[in-house]
Amino acid sequence: MCGIVGINGSRPVSPLLVDGLRRLEYRGYDSAGIATLVGGQIDARRAEGKLDRLAEKLVGEPLSGTMGIGHTRWATHGKPTEANAHPHRTDKVAVVHNGIIENYRELRNELEKKGCVFASETDTETIAHLISDYLRQGMSPQEAAAISLKRLEGAFAVAIIFAGHEDLLIGARRGSPLALGYGDGEMFLGSDALALAPLTNRIAYLEEGDWVEVYKDKAIIHDAGDKIVERKIHITALSGAMIGKGQYRHFMLKEIFEQPAVIGDTLSTLVTPDDILTMPQMPFDWKTVPRVTIIGCGTASYAGLVGKYWFEQLARLPVEIDIASEFRYREAPMPAGGVTIVVSQSGETADTLAALNYAKSQGQKILAVVNVPQSSIARASDIVVPTLAGPEIGVASTKAYTTQLAVLLCLALDAAQTRGGITPQRSKEIIHALHQIPAQINAVLRDEHHVQELAHHISEARDVLYMGRGLLFPLAMEGALKLKEISYIHAEGYPAGEMKHGPIALIDENMPVVFLAPSDNLYEKTASNVQEVAARGGKVILISDKMGIANCGAKLFHSIAVPTADNAVLPLLYAVPIQLLAYYTAIAKGTDVDMPRNLAKSVTVE
Repeated sequence: MCGIVGINGSRPVSPLLVDGLRRLEYRGYDSAGIATLVGGQIDARRAEGKLDRLAEKLVGEPLSGTMGIGHTRWATHGKPTEANAHPHRTDKVAVVHNGIIENYRELRNELEKKGCVFASETDTETIAHLISDYLRQGMSPQEAAAISLKRLEGAFAVAIIFAGHEDLLIGARRGSPLALGYGDGEMFLGSDALALAPLTNRIAYLEEGDWVEVYKDKAIIHDAGDKIVERKIHITALSGAMIGKGQYRHFMLKEIFEQPAVIGDTLSTLVTPDDILTMPQMPFDWKTVPRVTIIGCGTASYAGLVGKYWFEQLARLPVEIDIASEFRYREAPMPAGGVTIVVSQSGETADTLAALNYAKSQGQKILAVVNVPQSSIARASDIVVPTLAGPEIGVASTKAYTTQLAVLLCLALDAAQTRGGITPQRSKEIIHALHQIPAQINAVLRDEHHVQELAHHISEARDVLYMGRGLLFPLAMEGALKLKEISYIHAEGYPAGEMKHGPIALIDENMPVVFLAPSDNLYEKTASNVQEVAARGGKVILISDKMGIANCGAKLFHSIAVPTADNAVLPLLYAVPIQLLAYYTAIAKGTDVDMPRNLAKSVTVE
């Protein structure tokens, strides 16, 4: 959600803070601000809205100083106003915070009785006043921070600066990620390594409950019990170039076009060129696993639903799929020896992490499918099978989704081979089909102009239905989600067989209905649904292979042809046209494609 940057250095820090916050824009925000130490005193600039407004303010009212903190805020407590924007400060302390302080009302009442005057509606300001209260009692900044952190209930990552202490920056995390960057005579804090990419490639990840004293030339890390500890320093391959848009208009379009390469990169770690599976050694035996539970949020949950089909059809292994935010409170009984697969792009999704912890408490082995190998979810899992999508900046997930699908299919094949649910010949056929997917996606991308033509018509719709069967049913829901996320058009995904159980009542001449209908064993059934929509005047948009389009027999409003492929790999291929359709519809609507309203890339609070 919110983005945090902290720098303790020797250069003018304001432009570096704003630049770091720009690299965190993808997380979603509605206000921004920075604070620095100038002559030992705290000064700050804040602005409602996008970072450009903060940058404009800094031109007219510049901030000097070589140490400071910055923040992009996604409103939780209090409206997105300048008064509620971070950093929050007193005359002694300035704080930026990602997360939610659950006991802030209790703390605020206590502090107001002591004479503290609050200037915002936020829970974060409570942290600044609490630390200041302990400083007034004669504690050092380190002591005041340590005791204050112990009194906070909830999830947080924070960065704190102190008046009169020009070589001390304190950071802490509990439930929200925080990275520590090591430079040459300067040190950094960031919500993730992307924020620090141009500044350093040496990153340590604070663990749950850690807090850190950050000086210009060193960092002292304490665990939740205040014991000094070491955390491994990782060399990251991230760079500023990796997170640029290049020649593309938006990150989302760039990431759609990166899919052939990143799917290929991901597959290269899981299968050999001669179609042999090379999965890592699992900390369990697929033969004895009684049930798999797959958990995710949003797009990741739809990837998991496709995975359910693969595991059950190929490996004959029962699967329960659940949305993490529901699963964590359902107190589901879980069988001994079960495996839980958690799917997440960021590896920091709060609901998914909580669901993971519940599954661990029930004795489940945890397998993580994540795009960030050093993330909280990855570190809490028994084994990680990473997606090699690279940084995904656009809020609407594209390449992370298709690489998740590639990993889940390989996992299902691994289970199928181990359990004897698939013949060696069939396994080779599927792997060979996977190897062809990057080239087939390239073919779809080369015909994007057909999708652009259609998008102008979709942009005029109020509602859109997506229909699919079997492996394409989860993709129908994913297509509807993509359209909702970035074009703000209401859309719903349904299994095509359910159309007569309600959705058909919505069909009229203004209703576009997108059918995902490859020429597979379910094609004839879906084609009959197409006829029913056409008979009621609905605008039928058919996404199929050439044979499927030719054999439809109904009047189509539009069609999008995709290459013919093995049924098992169709979800990866059909994901691309629905991504392009959402993207170009949003362009036609004039919305903010990469940062749609009210959404955040990484949902790190409940």
